[in-house]
Amino acid sequence: MLPAQTASSGAPFFIDTHSHFDAAEFDADRDAEYARAVAAGVGIQVVPAVSRENLPAVAATCARYPGCQPAWGLHPMYIAVHRPDDLDALRSQIAIQRPVAIGEIGLDLFVPGLDYATQEFFYVEQLKIARDHELPVLLHCRRANDQLLKHLRKIRVPGGIAHAFNGSPQQADEFLKLGFKLGFGGAFTWPRANNLRRLAVDLPLSAIVLETDSPDIPPVWIGRGRNAPGELPRIAATLAELRGETVETIARATSANARAVLAGIA
Repeated sequence: MLPAQTASSGAPFFIDTHSHFDAAEFDADRDAEYARAVAAGVGIQVVPAVSRENLPAVAATCARYPGCQPAWGLHPMYIAVHRPDDLDALRSQIAIQRPVAIGEIGLDLFVPGLDYATQEFFYVEQLKIARDHELPVLLHCRRANDQLLKHLRKIRVPGGIAHAFNGSPQQADEFLKLGFKLGFGGAFTWPRANNLRRLAVDLPLSAIVLETDSPDIPPVWIGRGRNAPGELPRIAATLAELRGETVETIARATSANARAVLAGIA
């Protein structure tokens, strides 16, 4: 196990609420990227699973890196590999190690060819698991906010995070009413992301958590390159600039928001 963060007193402390740090893109330099994130003040990363097959990789990552904490879930983009008995494996994994959330789960109406009925089945069943275990959820919500909300009103879970939120102000309000926070990462750093940038400014700071979605959704300064958890402070600085706040205020508020909504985060 590598050492945990030992940031100096008063230094900004960041929580990356969505980092696929187990991904193969980090196999060559995962230790170095973890050290870079820690040095930048990223003390916690939430690492969500995406399928039954990668549960061991997430578990191993969280065992090696003390700042990494797991979420267990079946991602809607991987429905081609999901099977109904994977839900039993998910329950078993929860019994082995209680996660900070069930995720990454949800619906995707952006990628063509993903059968909606199958997505909906796994989403609903995982909401039931979250409800039964009193766990929040990490929601994948590309072009599916209204459909996600419909089921959340029927199957009440203890809140969670709408990951990579890109909906309307009205949809944001509905998630907030249900106890959710909204995840903001590299996407809003792009100058042409007008909707996201307006939301980042207009939403109450109490609604926002920070995330990278590493190795995906790179910020503007990376372009098409690999994203990494160590970019989170600069993402926070962009949010601070847009809102007219200090980075310290953003770090403190978003970390408190993450702790409030995630289950037993250290």
